Amino acid sequence: MNGEKMNTNNVEAEYMDIANRNAWTITYQKIGSECQLYPYTCTEAKKPQNRPLNRYRDVNPYDHSRVILKRCEGDYINANLVKMDRANRKYILTQGPLVGTVGHFWLMVWEQNSRAILMLNKIIEKNEIKCHWYWPYGIGEQQKLVLDEIKLTIEQISEEDCNYYTTRVFRIFDMESSESREVIQFHYTTWPDFGVPSSPVAFLEFLKKVRLSGALEADVGPPIVHCSAGIGRSGTFCLVDSCLVIIEKEGLEGVNIQQILLEMRRDRMGLIQTPDQLRFSYQAIIEGAKRFDPNWKEDGKMEESIYSSVAEEAEEEAPPPPPPRAESLSKAPARPLPAIPNSASLGNLNYTGSPEESGSDDDEPPPPPPRDTASSSADDEDDEAPQQPESGGENTETLRRRRTRELAERVSVMKKRARDAERWHALKRSLYKPLTITFGFILAGIVIYSYVKH
Repeated sequence: MNGEKMNTNNVEAEYMDIANRNAWTITYQKIGSECQLYPYTCTEAKKPQNRPLNRYRDVNPYDHSRVILKRCEGDYINANLVKMDRANRKYILTQGPLVGTVGHFWLMVWEQNSRAILMLNKIIEKNEIKCHWYWPYGIGEQQKLVLDEIKLTIEQISEEDCNYYTTRVFRIFDMESSESREVIQFHYTTWPDFGVPSSPVAFLEFLKKVRLSGALEADVGPPIVHCSAGIGRSGTFCLVDSCLVIIEKEGLEGVNIQQILLEMRRDRMGLIQTPDQLRFSYQAIIEGAKRFDPNWKEDGKMEESIYSSVAEEAEEEAPPPPPPRAESLSKAPARPLPAIPNSASLGNLNYTGSPEESGSDDDEPPPPPPRDTASSSADDEDDEAPQQPESGGENTETLRRRRTRELAERVSVMKKRARDAERWHALKRSLYKPLTITFGFILAGIVIYSYVKH
């Protein structure tokens, strides 16, 4: 990568050049080949006792930047501290928690003094569980999550549906020190796995809300950013945010997108998983450089609202299956790249002859069912249910209600399995100490008996 500086026109020119040559795959692979020269190790992640704590066997934290837990039997968690000094930004990128790592996840939030969790995935995507449900199932004291092994409790105190994302506020209570702290979760519910958001504008509105919360500022702990593996969607978010901060601090000539991505990959492997996500990052940075300019509103450009399209139910053809996770760090998927969304400020970036849209975006979830039922909220529904054609006396609204009900029932079963798994793990933890003590007494008795006998 050349390190020469580029202004925003050159960034747009670079974007147009790559797009017109249809060279996103080549550009993405070039970045990957440079990262293969990095000398960093993942020794801790590959230790036998830590392997079960990794969601994917090929996505491991580097040793030099991994987050180290303090108040825990083991200090390992699949997470890295990613620093971007030029932007005065720090992020903790991590995988979606597993059943057995929920306590590790919350301990990291507490010990790192993080004030926000950015969740960029659904619980279930493409008929697979991508992340364990790691927060309380309801609001209030009675629904709080008690984590005895790390002496923390998690209580949800509010939830707000913001159309294409949801915000939740949690109170973390430390049973050892009796201190408590509030943490806000920003849950982006319409970003498909191995894909990109429906538009740069919607993503930038989400980023703006996160920034306004103060969770990205340097005077608090780094935000926890996760998707399923903690590299694709999470890397896209951090790259766009950092580039826009550098533009705000140093001017439009201060950003070299590919160079910044290479720098961020020195702290966590594989950030940005597909050519689609690299392409979207360029779009969001170009768009954000204009929208985040204080003078932008005065130009009368606020009439643009492709962002509003996120609220509509997307009825798209089911996407092809994603590439194997093992190939995602080195190979680009074979499927075509999605078309560029329309946007006033992207202007002539919507060039003619763009690749055909792939339909990789997930359907937007239906409204969540009531909290007092056994069904799940819209945040973790399966978005890959088959589309049913209109027929007879059934209109679109009837089909949508039926689809919502079927999805809720399926996800309810998944939540029940998750609860059962939690109970089993809690039972094992509760039996561990008594069995250990009993075994110790038996062993001591045998030793004493042998000594007396002789």
